[in-house]
Amino acid sequence: MIPIAQLVKIRPGKALKILAVVLVLTIAFTAARIYTYGRTTADIDADAAVVLGAAVWSNSVSPVFRERINHAIDLYRRGKVRKIIFTGGQGNANEPTEASAARSHAVANGIPLQAILIEQKSHTTYENIVYAKQIADANNLKKVLLVSDPMHMRRAMTMARDIGLDASPSPTPTTLYQGWQTQLRELSRETFYYLGYLIAG
Repeated sequence: MIPIAQLVKIRPGKALKILAVVLVLTIAFTAARIYTYGRTTADIDADAAVVLGAAVWSNSVSPVFRERINHAIDLYRRGKVRKIIFTGGQGNANEPTEASAARSHAVANGIPLQAILIEQKSHTTYENIVYAKQIADANNLKKVLLVSDPMHMRRAMTMARDIGLDASPSPTPTTLYQGWQTQLRELSRETFYYLGYLIAG
């Protein structure tokens, strides 16, 4: 680190270059942590899987959301969780909420209705987690597996820890964010939102 006294003596143009380098390195380091964390999967049993919401298309779940739901279904079938909590409110008028659409998809794939809990108020990742914790607390579900896409896991897990939710990461192994262009776009988006959350918090 350059001492503040020395930094003051540096010409403005050079100081801006130094700050730009520091900013680029910070962004690159954060992006690398997000990418590598997305490969972290907790192979443990938990009380419930919390599935973070995603888009609904007309009356069905979007392909990205479907893979999250399918992963939670797999966790339930393998006995890793005994409940599934679907999250997400209504995106567009005349469409079901994300959570209710997810519940319909899960039931159609053999998950018993009594194993499913939903919250239908949230519109952001942070709200997904806050309202899911309220449901978990009300149903005495102490430990959860957080289900989302790999690039989303770092930010989601940070939020979960911040609100006191005992969560472990369980990213979807079948994420649709494939190919370097798609992954780079998603990584850039997540880096922006993650840094924004850290700064705002």
